[in-house]
Amino acid sequence: MTRPTTHRIRVDLENAIVDGRYQPGDRIDPEAIAAGYGCSRTPVREALQALEASGLVVVQPKRGSFVARLDVRQLMERFELMAELEAFCAALACRRATAEDLDRIAASNAACARAADRDDAEGYYTENTVFHQAIYAASGNGFLRAQATRLQAVLQPYRRRQLQARGRIRRSLDEHRRIEQAIRQGDADLARRLMTDHVLVQGERFRDLAAMVAP
Repeated sequence: MTRPTTHRIRVDLENAIVDGRYQPGDRIDPEAIAAGYGCSRTPVREALQALEASGLVVVQPKRGSFVARLDVRQLMERFELMAELEAFCAALACRRATAEDLDRIAASNAACARAADRDDAEGYYTENTVFHQAIYAASGNGFLRAQATRLQAVLQPYRRRQLQARGRIRRSLDEHRRIEQAIRQGDADLARRLMTDHVLVQGERFRDLAAMVAP
């Protein structure tokens, strides 16, 4: 059996955090992880260091490693940046998206609609991620795509929980459809504005978010 690499452990832990198997504030037990992989603690420690650098994990001396738990101010700062990055992706996609890009955006949006019809919050969460990443790819800017994907991972636990609010999935799907249409029409100003409003947390969504992170 191949010994697990630091990369594999990092990816598995990142997926566990993004998928909600670890919640913000949860302690990560390196010994249990090492035992699960049948390896020493060295690759686990290296994986946790990489996740700390990405912002997903906080390593506290003499206390251990924890899934990052952001306060309201920190979350708002990150959502503001996320809104700008995604809006820029959408605007660039209006000029640069290929037919294949548009097909991927449409397919992921259709998958979101199917999940919404099933009232499947988990399925919608998964397809929603794919939809946004399809727009990152359609921007034609690899560096921007990488930065957006990285910040998306940090915010996924919170974006996921927002989708559990009553009526949010249907509103999100309607916003997706308008964003897709703006990109197809090549209307960069509209696409930018729609994406900003879609991602930026404000109004009732801000209050919901504040309730999520309250101690």
